[in-house]
Amino acid sequence: MAASAHAARRASTARRRPAARKARPAARRGPSRIKWDRLGRVALTLVLAAVLYSYLHPTLTFFQTYTGTSDAKAKRHQLLQENRALHQRIQSSKDPLVIEREARTQGMVSEGETPVVIGGRLGG
Repeated sequence: MAASAHAARRASTARRRPAARKARPAARRGPSRIKWDRLGRVALTLVLAAVLYSYLHPTLTFFQTYTGTSDAKAKRHQLLQENRALHQRIQSSKDPLVIEREARTQGMVSEGETPVVIGGRLGG
């Protein structure tokens, strides 16, 4: 009985052949349908376009800032000139002759003078 059990076991564990593999298709014999050099040029062109597009906004912002700075410099120059003129006016207003002339244009008179009205206007 042991011999028959051993034979049954041997039959069930007998080596099996591997399953037959599917045959691979034959390699193509002509040139490839994909033109890799052309695909590479197109890809590089697209990458270049993307890089140039990414520089567009910073370039526009730079030019806007540059023109704004030029306008601000012109305005600063104008304000500095106006400031100089005002400082000169302040310095000249401390002069007693300038003060007296301004007072007379406003119709004021010095002490001891007699105000005279000619033609309805005061001080000439």
